[in-house]
Amino acid sequence: MKKLVLFSFLLLGTTTLAHADAQVLPAYVSAAIADHARPAADTKRDPDRKPAELVAFAGIKPGNKVVDLLPGGGYFTRIFSKIVGPQGHVYAVVPESVANGVPKKLDDIKALIADPAYSNTTLLIRPYDRIGADEPLDVIWTSQNYHDVYGAVSVFAVAGKSGAEETATMDVAAFKALKPGGIYIVIDHVAKAGSNEHDSKTLHRIDPAIVIAQAQAAGFVLEARSDLLSNPQDNHEKIVFAPEIRGHTDQFVLKFRKPKPMN
Repeated sequence: MKKLVLFSFLLLGTTTLAHADAQVLPAYVSAAIADHARPAADTKRDPDRKPAELVAFAGIKPGNKVVDLLPGGGYFTRIFSKIVGPQGHVYAVVPESVANGVPKKLDDIKALIADPAYSNTTLLIRPYDRIGADEPLDVIWTSQNYHDVYGAVSVFAVAGKSGAEETATMDVAAFKALKPGGIYIVIDHVAKAGSNEHDSKTLHRIDPAIVIAQAQAAGFVLEARSDLLSNPQDNHEKIVFAPEIRGHTDQFVLKFRKPKPMN
């Protein structure tokens, strides 16, 4: 397993703090990954997506209240549900523009929510400025979606707003929705340094420096980043759907924390 690299950031600069050894996975994480109810299509992707290591990195645990922001078919939603257990809750949050633009894409997540095996899950459809839930949250997680909002890709766009404005709004809403000390996880495909909204829209990638700057502007502190999904063979020039790179893109994993008030 790759090492986790902890960073502190001053503006957009980085300073390495430590190199942590490989994690020992908690039993509740291993059990959630091994759950036989998970679809074969999901488990087939595990070697590439490394869900156990990522969830352990995020620190999700039993009893947590978690948002899976833009959950797709529920790959991570299922895992979160089994980890947080009956004392926790998972909110699958879909932006209004997506839900209204392609309602059929919600069929899979609606089926998951209706399954009694996932009774601790709820589907919420919200505007970007209210991404969250109606109770304070421990973790907000979004995987491979930030670039879609930032690049105003298709149904992720909102009339009269730029993609950059919407991701900034989303970050502020995430900050507000989290408990003090809460965690915001952003995972996405790496774009070249200095890339912009056009690159996000055409290549489905984003420069991690953009995410860091926007999240910090919302009040978050970048606590750590992981190279679990890095791929140095990806030159960041191809669309993520290119056959030779699909499923194996270079991805960043950023862990932000909402600071606790000073006593």
